[in-house]
Amino acid sequence: MIKIATIDVRFWQLGIMASLLLSGVLIRDFSLLPAQIILTFIGGLLTQALFLKILKISTSSYLSTVITCFGLCLLLRCSNLWVHPVVISLAIASKFFIRPFGRHLFNPANLGVIIGLVFFPETWITSGQWGADLTTALWMIGAGFFIAKNAQRLDITLYFLISYAMLFLGIRVFWYGYNLEVFLHQFQNGALILFAFFMISDPMTIPHHQIGRLIHAVIVAIFAYLWQYYLYWDQGIIWGLFFATFLVPLWNYLFPASAYQWQSHSGNKHA
Repeated sequence: MIKIATIDVRFWQLGIMASLLLSGVLIRDFSLLPAQIILTFIGGLLTQALFLKILKISTSSYLSTVITCFGLCLLLRCSNLWVHPVVISLAIASKFFIRPFGRHLFNPANLGVIIGLVFFPETWITSGQWGADLTTALWMIGAGFFIAKNAQRLDITLYFLISYAMLFLGIRVFWYGYNLEVFLHQFQNGALILFAFFMISDPMTIPHHQIGRLIHAVIVAIFAYLWQYYLYWDQGIIWGLFFATFLVPLWNYLFPASAYQWQSHSGNKHA
């Protein structure tokens, strides 16, 4: 009998993200065309294959690329067909070009969203597409908890959520006197849950050491809060992760630890 723990956790993540995308398109009426989804996967997989061939890399898997394609489809919206494949191609290419200390720096989905927002005016993120109902939130939390725990990176998810919650409670609720329902509504938001369990917990682009992950999560939470509630700009958590990522090599230097390796179902580790 196959044990869940022996299966590469990315297979489970793929299944969960595919179900999220399918339910979003069929039930929540995402502003996403089937052609945009198809072109995203074509662009991402072709870019991965091209660089693997050019660099003669034979040990890399396509699983992370497919996860990035799902992530971009879940987050990014555009009014044309060509932006998604361009953005995903640039995001996947960054894994091979931006490699301080021999490992890629940015979470490709996060970088792809940033590229889309900065360089393509007709691109946006619809944070409210998941709604804020409790049922959806609980389902996403359960699925995300399963993935992060099996990837052994649940700690950074909890660090981020606790830090963000303390900022929101301390400032918005206790200092400014907002109703507690505002806090509860905020933490039922599907976009926040998706980010906490499926983006900031990416084990390949977060600090190796637990102390580094704690610092990283707190910085992301502080930056996200300031961006959203003091500068009044959108997508604070996305931008918070992007800017905090530049400090990850510093935390890895100050707090040395073994680099993460994905565990395959056969027991072999690969990047």
